[in-house]
Amino acid sequence: MLRPRLIPCLLIHDGGLVKTTRFAEPKYVGDPINAVRIFNDKEVDELVVVDIDATVLGREPDYELIKSMAAECRMPLCYGGGIKNVEQIERIIGLGVEKVAIGEAAAHRPELMSEAAKRVGSQSIVAVMDVKKSGLLRRYEVFTHNGAKGTGINPVQFARRAQELGAGEILLNSIDRDGTMAGYDLTLIDQVRESISLPLSVLGGAGSLDDVRELVGRHGIIGAAAGSLFVFKGKYRAVLIQYPAASEKDAIFGITTSRIQE
Repeated sequence: MLRPRLIPCLLIHDGGLVKTTRFAEPKYVGDPINAVRIFNDKEVDELVVVDIDATVLGREPDYELIKSMAAECRMPLCYGGGIKNVEQIERIIGLGVEKVAIGEAAAHRPELMSEAAKRVGSQSIVAVMDVKKSGLLRRYEVFTHNGAKGTGINPVQFARRAQELGAGEILLNSIDRDGTMAGYDLTLIDQVRESISLPLSVLGGAGSLDDVRELVGRHGIIGAAAGSLFVFKGKYRAVLIQYPAASEKDAIFGITTSRIQE
């Protein structure tokens, strides 16, 4: 039986773990390997790790760090950042990572998704779209390079193309909601969810487990990803890595039990 997933997302910047707000103002929150160990103990559903420097600086993924995280990780691990070709993807999968997230390359060289799916399997390819409202009409647009470069691509168009080219999953990230803890952008999520049949995970804005409950109640089987929710505590945003106990998580997901199907 398929179930929703509750997914911490960790951002790597200058070798450390950070949390951003609207893709800016990175705040140091700890050591990546230590965070992985803590999440192991908390038995999280899945972990997403994104190197936010690699694409912007045009450098290779940090394979040593990826290897270390994969060796520690006792849950499915998805890595993103700096991916340009199939050879990199194969190398990362070979290090023990279950999924590779492709963002900038998926927007500007979408055929990479098809090439990669043929080599490592669709289940290992996650198409990432970082989305914010832009222009006078405030329309949703996919951005790359940590939100600095617009692509002119509508997120529904991006998602449909990713599905056609063989991606196994979509990760939808709201730049406008990133780090705000103001709730998910449900309008954006609705548009993308209705346009594809692929598994969908969403990120950006979760501030409480009530936000997760609302999302799962609305869409059933979905990946509810978050950053701030799992690394900050209280109104002063003190750094504390946390994750709900299994019983608490089941209570959230239980409201859609009748919708969880094969």
